[in-house]
Amino acid sequence: MSTTETPREVRAQAKYVRMSPRKARLVAEHIRGRSVPEARAVLAFTSREAAGVLQKVLQSAVSNAEANHGIAEDRLYVKTTYVDGGPVMKRWRARARGRVARIRKRTCHITVTLVEAPLTPAQSATQEVARAEENETTTPKPAPAKKKTAAASKKKTASKRPAKKKGAAA
Repeated sequence: MSTTETPREVRAQAKYVRMSPRKARLVAEHIRGRSVPEARAVLAFTSREAAGVLQKVLQSAVSNAEANHGIAEDRLYVKTTYVDGGPVMKRWRARARGRVARIRKRTCHITVTLVEAPLTPAQSATQEVARAEENETTTPKPAPAKKKTAAASKKKTASKRPAKKKGAAA
């Protein structure tokens, strides 16, 4: 029977952000599915105002993951980002001939969900080796082998050479 560990999810939300949801969704699409360092780089070089807000929400989610679950930032990737509409503030502006025009000041709720990246077989093997090494620290290790001296190695090579003939002079 094999057990598969479900990845842990971490979430952060920013509510009542004074920004149009449509404008924030354009930036949220850029970081969806990326690793956290890559998402930070994308947001750092995005010139829209929503990038700054999304960067703060992403940082909050990463902090939640590190503080609550002990997951390193490098192991996280962005599973979902979505922007929901919040309440709309309605204001009025005077227009020509005694009329009014409605001004809608929109708000939004931004949510970022991070997930721990699953381990590749190579990573899981290295973790198992590290765990095995930790367990072996309680058992004494054998002493390292002594190094051979230069004199000992010369003796060995001398015995392997063919014997010189006494009668032959060069």
